[in-house]
Amino acid sequence: MSDQKSYSGRCFCGAVEIVATGEPAAMGYCHCASCRHWSAGPVNAFTLWQPHTVRVTKGGEHVENYQKSDTSVRKFCELCGGHLYTDHPTWGVTDVSAVLLPDLDYAPALHINYQESVLPIRDGLPKYRDMPVEMGGSGDLLPE
Repeated sequence: MSDQKSYSGRCFCGAVEIVATGEPAAMGYCHCASCRHWSAGPVNAFTLWQPHTVRVTKGGEHVENYQKSDTSVRKFCELCGGHLYTDHPTWGVTDVSAVLLPDLDYAPALHINYQESVLPIRDGLPKYRDMPVEMGGSGDLLPE
């Protein structure tokens, strides 16, 4: 039996439930147009997990996906359209939107794709033009 903390989330209607176990590899905000469009908000609060730590525990038959690019496979509930998570196979992580895990102590550490921001945020966190070098970005930082 694992003594690691687990965080539960569910889609909008509750038909699909997920669990993320352990701690996220990273937490932050994405400002890219794709995330903004998908989330219907000016910024996306992400939590990145190792793929094997995120699993569907209920309603797996209702999970659908949409792949617009090679970097993202977005998962959602076919019944309500509620977002679940996004697999990023090229980066080897799974992004669970922070709002989906209400018991997680969300502690963002960075902003990515800040060059595309439509909502300037002054919070003292690093603001990457695109992404950190480790994620295949330039590593360039932008001022607040």
